[in-house]
Amino acid sequence: MDVQLFPYGYKVTREQRNQLNGHNSLLIWFTGLSGSGKSTIADALEQKLHNKKIRTIVLDGDNVRGNLCEGLSFSPEDRSENIKRVAQMSRILLDSGVVVLATFISPYKKDREYVENTIKPNTFVEVFVNVSVEICASRDQKGLYAKAKKGELNNLTGVSAPYEKPQHPDVEITENDSLEMAVDKIYTRIKDKLELKDNE
Repeated sequence: MDVQLFPYGYKVTREQRNQLNGHNSLLIWFTGLSGSGKSTIADALEQKLHNKKIRTIVLDGDNVRGNLCEGLSFSPEDRSENIKRVAQMSRILLDSGVVVLATFISPYKKDREYVENTIKPNTFVEVFVNVSVEICASRDQKGLYAKAKKGELNNLTGVSAPYEKPQHPDVEITENDSLEMAVDKIYTRIKDKLELKDNE
């Protein structure tokens, strides 16, 4: 039996929460290969934003797969479902008035477009951490590339599964950028979108 939904019209809006916080809510979406540095950059950026009294939350690929997306595999279909769930969670968090930093490989263009279309255009910033697979493999903190090389791991993005590079990201970070440079690049891009009130 189909159940008809009747969402309640709550009176407090995203705009009012943003006003209370003193900044706009925003989704910063980090995409790139495993080992490219997405989480490291997001962590450093969150610290910078926190020091400016900006309310933040990080959604990290490995952490989310342990709860919200528990049970999903790394098949193309489940990867898409993973990103879909994160997009919807991000939308809810944006309504709460926070800045969301989401770090996901998100290898497929259609999935990243789904995220952008789910979020209001002016509140979505795509950050492409463009680091070569060779450098990612040399870091290999999780041992994924070593396992893939031995044939012990299938569907590793950039090795045995595709990665569709963003063509026009809002910010592109390369292997030549230091951590400080990466954070500065992103902050420069989002500063005007945040519309900070008295907490610069």
